[in-house]
Amino acid sequence: MSEYTVSFTNYTIGADAYQSFGTVCAKLGKRFVLIGGETALSKGREKLSASIEGSELRMVECIASGKDCTYSRIHELAGQIKKLGADFIAGMGGGKALDTAKGVACDLQIPVVTLPTIAATCAASTALSVVYREDGSFESFYYFEKPAVHTFIDTQIIAEAPECYLRAGMGDTIAKHFECHLSARGDELDHSSAMGREISNLCYEPVLKYGHQALEDCRKHQVTYSLTQVILANVISTGMVSLLVHDDYNGAIAHSVFYGLAILPGFEEQNLHGDVVAYGVLVQLAVDGQIEEMERLYCFLKELSMPVKLEDMGIKNDRGGMAEVLKEIVQGPDLKHMPYHVSEDMIFEGMQQVEKLSIENM
Repeated sequence: MSEYTVSFTNYTIGADAYQSFGTVCAKLGKRFVLIGGETALSKGREKLSASIEGSELRMVECIASGKDCTYSRIHELAGQIKKLGADFIAGMGGGKALDTAKGVACDLQIPVVTLPTIAATCAASTALSVVYREDGSFESFYYFEKPAVHTFIDTQIIAEAPECYLRAGMGDTIAKHFECHLSARGDELDHSSAMGREISNLCYEPVLKYGHQALEDCRKHQVTYSLTQVILANVISTGMVSLLVHDDYNGAIAHSVFYGLAILPGFEEQNLHGDVVAYGVLVQLAVDGQIEEMERLYCFLKELSMPVKLEDMGIKNDRGGMAEVLKEIVQGPDLKHMPYHVSEDMIFEGMQQVEKLSIENM
């Protein structure tokens, strides 16, 4: 076996997680640039600034990440920040903001730390960025040698964010479990991938156990045990799986369904990534013949008001109208390594099984 290295993101979690920022980041240098989404910066910048008062750390610039994580935006920001002499980057916000910050740090070859303000994805702890084209469609994955040095998870900020982001994060997290198990099926796994697959089990059952209560607590803006467990599943457990397993096992049908649907005009503006991926898991389970598990997950998703049929995402159930979507799904990078060939017909038939289940449960 060839040599390989696995690096993890250290993390601090709690309502006062930013208080450790100065101590943790002192070893990275004194000057940093904060990159974040505009809403995220309005929620977390002052709290971060207060946490480093009296320390030697200096925020030399605060820059909005932009709408999407694109290569052009990454390179543009890297060019700006190179002139500032920053020792490290701090990314604050949701997945696209954090992915942009990680990409900038990679371009500049300096460390990055992350401060997720929502728990919608595992972007804070992974060693890749999802990069989009200028038109908003998926372009490629941008892989890095290492993930963020540290992630600071302020549970109070996340509790005060709209609960739809937490819910979407649960969908993305559940997908990690099912996609990892499907794409790795039949393979002899090395230690790292085998361990990652086992950890992926923590991306499903804890979400089923604590998900309902966590959403209720988030609506009340209360930091509780249930909410914290779901945040950890969404941000840390999923990220650890991503770091441990071979790239071939980090996705399957569920995410491919998202990337296919994302080519539809305005789709991402109307639907959250994790919500769509959760629907994609239903399609994956149908394609894979796991009908009982599909029915179990369907009930959970419906109880949380997540999309369980095409109409829920504003899509007409018409094969002709989805021709390009189906083509994009089967050509996606997440279907390059599967235990069997997945065709457009199989995807559409899987969608029809989910539609049938929705009709039966009206």
